[in-house]
Amino acid sequence: MSDNAESPTETPKEESQPPPDETSTNDEKKKIDVLLKAVGDTPIMKTKKWAVERGRTILSLSQFISRFLKIEGSEQLFIYVNQSFAPSPDQEVGILFDCFGSDNKLVLHYCKSQAWG
Repeated sequence: MSDNAESPTETPKEESQPPPDETSTNDEKKKIDVLLKAVGDTPIMKTKKWAVERGRTILSLSQFISRFLKIEGSEQLFIYVNQSFAPSPDQEVGILFDCFGSDNKLVLHYCKSQAWG
């Protein structure tokens, strides 16, 4: 009976260990840290660091920022990567993070008027 009691406990341990490793790495890969910084007279967000899904586009991020700051529909919102260029609206955040991210975060600047690039 002791053999039967030991084998069921060993088998689930072996099966249960790999899935948590896979899910934790998948969770890390699915979301990245984005640091949002205001430029010029644009309102500052109290929460500057956000966990964003890698597949999210710049357009959807821009819409989120506009809604969060309650920016009128007639006003434009510009987003820049590392104070240098404006990515295309259909660009995925994950790809920008892979190319321009540093210190495990992607720094994006947002403003209501054209600033760089």
